[in-house]
This record gives sequence, structure tokens and C-alpha cells, in this order.
Amino acid sequence: MLVEKTSLPDVLILTPKVFGDARGFFMESFNQKAFEQATGCKRDFVQDNHSRSRQGVLRGIHYQLEQPQGKLVRVVQGSVWDVAVDLRRDSAHFGQWVGVELSAENSRQLWVPEGFGHAFVVLSETADFLYKTTDYYHPESERCIRFDDPELAIEWPELPVEFSLSEKDQAGSTFSKADVYKR
Repeated sequence: MLVEKTSLPDVLILTPKVFGDARGFFMESFNQKAFEQATGCKRDFVQDNHSRSRQGVLRGIHYQLEQPQGKLVRVVQGSVWDVAVDLRRDSAHFGQWVGVELSAENSRQLWVPEGFGHAFVVLSETADFLYKTTDYYHPESERCIRFDDPELAIEWPELPVEFSLSEKDQAGSTFSKADVYKR
């Protein structure tokens, strides 16, 4: 597994080895031991999620305050622009973000640790997005920050369609008023 650091030290890009030939390909999409060696952190994943979205669908910026979720995210069909935002008030990188293209073609995965907000927008016609979480979905502690918050100033890609957001995401908080993590 290839590990790439991002501008946020705790957020990592993981690229598994893909073995391909004329018949197709094989890759080990997750291996607990390899994940721990690559990231230096021991996590138990308790839930797997799968979403399918069309081009322009933007989900996030989501996080759970009382039951923070680490997320290992990947795309198995299509492509997305994936974003992690550091929401740990005492972090040297508080309020900073990193964006990475994840696709079925590049097989990249993004490790988004607990304490970060997460969002993505679909670049391709459709995308199947899979992610493992370190804690269960807990709606009571779910929070959302607006994707277009001017203080965060996330650089979203231009698309030939308008962004499509859920009502919940449209009603997200501004970064300055958001509940954030206190270590």
C-alpha cells in the first residue's frame, strides 16, 4: 500500500496495490494490519456505508460531535472531489482543509480521522462512494457546516451542472458558529 501525506498531517491518501491483466483486476481494498502499519493508528471499523449519487451532488460538510467517526473513504465507480476539514479547536491546522480526487480509476482511499468534517462532490455522471466508519451513525450528534462557508474558502471544482444539496446541507451552520471538537 502506498501512503501519501496531505497538507493536514492526520489525513492520509492510501493507494492499495492493484494487480491487473486482460481478465480484469484484483486488489485488497482493506486489510486491518496494513491499515495500522500505513497510518500508525489502531482503529476498529464498525459500519460500512455505500452511496450512489449523480454529477453535482454535494454531500457535507458532515461530522458527529459526541460520537466522532473516523472514515476510510473510496470510490468504486465514477469520481468525486473529496474534502476533509480539521475541526479540532486546539489543532495547529484548525479550520484548514484538504481536497483529493478519488476515483475508480486511481483506486485512492482517504483516511479522514475523528475530529474532521467530511464532504464530497460527484465529478462524473454518477459515482458509487463507499466508506468504513469507526463509530456508528448517531443522528443526535450529527452536525453540518455549509460547503460554501467563506471562512473555510474550500476550492470546489467547476462542473457543467449546478451543485445539488439536501435540505439538511443547505441549512448547515457557518464555520464561525459551528460546534467543533475540543480535545
